[in-house]
Amino acid sequence: MTARLDDLRAEVSGWLSAHVPRDWRAAATHEDFVAGQRAWFAQMVAAGYAIPHWPAQWPGGGRSLAEQKVIYEELARADAPRLLLSFVSTYHAFATLHECGTAEQQARHLPRILEGETWCQGFSEPNAGSDLAAIRTRADRQGEVYVVNGQKVWSTMAQHADRCLLLARTSSDGAKQAGMTYLLMDMKAPGVTVRPIHQIQGDEEFAEIFLDNVEIPVCERVGEEGAGWAVAQATLASERGLTLMELAYRMRGNMGRLVATIRAAGCAEDAGVQRELGELATQVDATCALADRFLEMRMAGAEQAGDASIVKNAYSRALRAWTDLGVRVGGIDAQYRAAITFGDLNTGNWMADFMNSYAWTIAGGSEEVQRTIIAERLLGMPREPKGWVL
Repeated sequence: MTARLDDLRAEVSGWLSAHVPRDWRAAATHEDFVAGQRAWFAQMVAAGYAIPHWPAQWPGGGRSLAEQKVIYEELARADAPRLLLSFVSTYHAFATLHECGTAEQQARHLPRILEGETWCQGFSEPNAGSDLAAIRTRADRQGEVYVVNGQKVWSTMAQHADRCLLLARTSSDGAKQAGMTYLLMDMKAPGVTVRPIHQIQGDEEFAEIFLDNVEIPVCERVGEEGAGWAVAQATLASERGLTLMELAYRMRGNMGRLVATIRAAGCAEDAGVQRELGELATQVDATCALADRFLEMRMAGAEQAGDASIVKNAYSRALRAWTDLGVRVGGIDAQYRAAITFGDLNTGNWMADFMNSYAWTIAGGSEEVQRTIIAERLLGMPREPKGWVL
């Protein structure tokens, strides 16, 4: 096993050395960024490294968790572009179709993802962000189509997506979760309007989606009508583990950028900065160790509900501390130099990275939600302790 992993590591490292675009952070416009993402994804698919978590019948699929870990470690070490544009496609859409979709849906959509078709996620709404069960977007069945009306928000890169994983309400009877249905929507269908959200740091990573009598064929429903809540759990569970490990390793791999910023600012001999850097390096190493341990437990079948929440919170806090130090020592240049980021944590612009770090305290479940999961599922604490007075 060790020899095989060493061979894979050498293979991936050699390929990345020859193919990583050295100027990938130089995108001046969103269009440049998207074009670069599409080209990099195509190269990764051809090399067999884009979808190691897919089954063996797909190019580069069927990898063990240990092999996947090697690939993501080398991607981080090579400072290769993250596959941001295709993340929802290769993780969320794949997991949804693989776990809950029909054979016909899998055959129709999965090959198109590898050909470059991109997906977005239509879950959150203006009044249903952390409380997903409160969605109000309505889907009414009329013959062989659902007619959908409503609004979605905070949909990552929806303005560039071809299709959407859409959660809509088909019934208001009974429990809120019981009336939700999961649909696959064509983003080019009549009645779909997408408006990018201009963010404070100049990005347009997210978008709103407005749905006005949009028709979705019944054959594009995933699972039974009213079973959307259960399907959505398969979607959301897909980003755990390897993604957090890759992000933690990328942060550690870019400690050199932070050290270079400190030296350029003339702070290398400052005792306070040295102390902060040492504490931060320990925090980042601890986050990587937690991510490694989480994967080891998953490979051994010993993962517990709440383990991923510990890693998620450790990562978001380390990222916030890492980017905060970069902004403080980087001076005016670190605060004002523009960059196209789209949520990447290694843009070369400390202020953009710092602002994005706060998004990670919310994305994938807020810190408060993660702490609740840890308390209830790992520590066995009751949701409403009796006798407590606040």
